[in-house]
Amino acid sequence: MNVGAPQSAPEKSRKSELTVVAGLILRDSKILVCQRRRDDSHGLQWEFPGGKVEPGEIPQDALARELREELGIEAGIGRELFRARHRYRESQAELEVIFFQVNVDPAAALQNLVFEGFEWADPSALPRYDFLEADQKFVALLALRAIPLDMPELG
Repeated sequence: MNVGAPQSAPEKSRKSELTVVAGLILRDSKILVCQRRRDDSHGLQWEFPGGKVEPGEIPQDALARELREELGIEAGIGRELFRARHRYRESQAELEVIFFQVNVDPAAALQNLVFEGFEWADPSALPRYDFLEADQKFVALLALRAIPLDMPELG
């Protein structure tokens, strides 16, 4: 084996990894949760708004784009709250999910552009929702209030 030869394994592992971003939006101390469409993969399960990071995008820009596409809003992307890794049985790729706090004008009207529905939930109620597996550890920590959140200023 030639020690100086390039190794293809790291490239291959990068290809089998997918980065996903999700936003935590607060309003009146409640968190926005979104239900996936029934005809989508993981239909009717709950998640936080967001999606895949496209090649060449940084995670914060990807989340801002996804929020425009999913909810029709402009948002300021705040600090990173949590990271999780998960591999769904039916997928070849391992997901890295990055959760960010998101700042949205309290007067902004959210539009449901892609979900079955969405609602505002108290953090303690989050475990009662059927969340995607990749989100469940984050949800548990939020419900326990183990992740400090920046409460938006009241207008």
